[in-house]
Amino acid sequence: MFSRAARLSTRVAAPVRARVAAPRVVIPSIAARRSVTTNAASAQLEKPLPESETEPFQVTLSDESFETYELDPPPYTLNVTKKELKQMYYDMVVVRQMEMAADRLYKEKKIRGFCHLSVGQEAVAVGIEHAIERADDVITSYRCHGFAYMRGGTVRSIIGELLGRRGGIAYGKGGSMHMFTKGFYGGNGIVGAQVAVGAGLAFAHKYTGRKNASIILYGDGASNQGQVFESFNMAKLWNLPALFGCENNKYGMGTSAARSSALTDYYKRGQYIPGLKVNGMDVLAVKAAVAYGKQWTNNDNGPLVLEYVTYRYGGHSMSDPGTTYRTREEIQRMRSTNDPIAGLKQHILEWGVASEEELKNLDKEARAYVNEEVAAAEAMPPPEANQQILFEDIYVKGTEPDFIRGRTPDELFYFKH
Repeated sequence: MFSRAARLSTRVAAPVRARVAAPRVVIPSIAARRSVTTNAASAQLEKPLPESETEPFQVTLSDESFETYELDPPPYTLNVTKKELKQMYYDMVVVRQMEMAADRLYKEKKIRGFCHLSVGQEAVAVGIEHAIERADDVITSYRCHGFAYMRGGTVRSIIGELLGRRGGIAYGKGGSMHMFTKGFYGGNGIVGAQVAVGAGLAFAHKYTGRKNASIILYGDGASNQGQVFESFNMAKLWNLPALFGCENNKYGMGTSAARSSALTDYYKRGQYIPGLKVNGMDVLAVKAAVAYGKQWTNNDNGPLVLEYVTYRYGGHSMSDPGTTYRTREEIQRMRSTNDPIAGLKQHILEWGVASEEELKNLDKEARAYVNEEVAAAEAMPPPEANQQILFEDIYVKGTEPDFIRGRTPDELFYFKH
């Protein structure tokens, strides 16, 4: 098993099958220079930084990072390295740039159908991935592009999927709402359905004796679905290593949380399952909460219900302007005071992990990488006009029947063995 630092430096793309995949941009080493503390609402550095890029040092999180239900809070101290902080920053910039590219391609009518973007919510996907291992499972709803990337998908394969290209992460068959790669089970279009599947993934870990967790995400709009509570019940009965997590971005499909939920403290919804509310706009708080949650489940304590309090800057989907049920002033206030990328940037600068110029270079590298990957995705050929591709991945190769009936009894599709 690789250490977290090793995984950060050696992470490569892992699409559904072996396809051409570009490695991530390597982040240059940057020397630390000074040590200061941030404001009271942010993490605080207690000691001078180590010289080494990979030597852990401790930060103290804000008192406002967590709220708990029937649970002792996680430690408010977190060990990080300079290298990991810069990787987190780079990851969030890449995810945002990728989503902005998707926004542009959709407006150019190159992406069709549904498209749900996560601009503003980058700290959740990035913080989770930096707290878990590749052997853990992640499953989420259709706002999934950032999770697909953090689980190992390339920007090229994700944008290719949005464009419906054969080189997409799901061969262009899933689009925005259905993306999969090793350890990542979607991208699920049915509201709340992924929660039950995630409980099944947690059951698999327990059944096989693996010390891994299933990270299960759903939105505040999905939190009232019956199958969510059914999954809670089974997970508690069987003490499954399930980290249920509500991404509370304050609005469902045009409806505020307060108008749709009688109890908006989603971390308390487990009733008989302990809960943990975390500042989902702080990538360090997310990392600390998920690391704590995984340790909790590994000690056979059963599931947890987490609530990541976050915010989406755009609408529910590309067809939603996002300003009919909230004000533009509210969106701008969140952007200017609570942005996850700007927040981490402030820590990096004030702690002396990197200079302003060095972060600008990271921004340029991230943008260049995304631009190159998007251009490669746009250059991908469309799927061939071959009906045989409709039946891929249904049968194990060599076990296909001679033919499959089509829409009518006389419409037959023959397999070539």
